[in-house]
Amino acid sequence: MKKSIQLTAALLLFVLLLPAAFAQRMYDGSGSPIGRVDGERYYNASGQPIGRVDGERVYDGSGRPLGRIDGDRVYNASGSPIGRIDGDRLYSASGSPMGRMDGERLYDGSGRPIGRADGLRRMQMVVFFYFFM
Repeated sequence: MKKSIQLTAALLLFVLLLPAAFAQRMYDGSGSPIGRVDGERYYNASGQPIGRVDGERVYDGSGRPLGRIDGDRVYNASGSPIGRIDGDRLYSASGSPMGRMDGERLYDGSGRPIGRADGLRRMQMVVFFYFFM
């Protein structure tokens, strides 16, 4: 019985992690690669680290704090609000539309396509949008 539970748990983890393990690329609006995400670490198209996430905190490639995401609010390193997440829409601190996510596609505030993210979780896309685009 214990072995069956372990096997079921292992299979469940495999299925849950499978998409994230194979497709973690970011592309600009023209389809050119601009970076990738490996777990909670972000890299540019050349493979150089540009940032990481530790819990709700976001850091640049040198380890300096860039900000944090607390629920649906986004803050800079000083703690000032820089944006808000409402479902798949992204807003500035003043409430102006900054962009939206539609599946794996990213659009700017005017609705123009600005990028695509293959297999990234929603929060990874939000971090990339606010702190690395």
